[in-house]
Amino acid sequence: MKKGFTLVEIMIVVAIIALLAAIAIPNLLRARLNANDAAAKADLQALVTALESYAAANGVYPTSQDALRNATPPYLNEDMCGKTKHGYTFKCNLSAANYTITATPQSCGTSGTKEYTVKTGNVWTTDDCSSSSSSSS
Repeated sequence: MKKGFTLVEIMIVVAIIALLAAIAIPNLLRARLNANDAAAKADLQALVTALESYAAANGVYPTSQDALRNATPPYLNEDMCGKTKHGYTFKCNLSAANYTITATPQSCGTSGTKEYTVKTGNVWTTDDCSSSSSSSS
């Protein structure tokens, strides 16, 4: 009598592995989307904190990121406006009187699920990217 696995046993093991993968993969992808959303919000909050701190010290908002990076000590260590980070593209409209910053996912549902907008005074609005992707193009 030879020892080994039968075809039925191997097929059962393969079916169990496929079932576990079918359960785990969507959860992992969802976790990545949630992580990108959280990272975009954290980046926006860091930028808003830098803008508000600059305004508190100087009486006006900076008109460019250079003012934030070139201050001593710097309010911001890296450029975010016009850049893509964590699957989100950041757009900034800065003036001495106000600011508007928008973080839009590069690919709705793949790199992020929400579009975040922050206006002067740290006022946040959030839209589903599917509803706002047509208006931001």
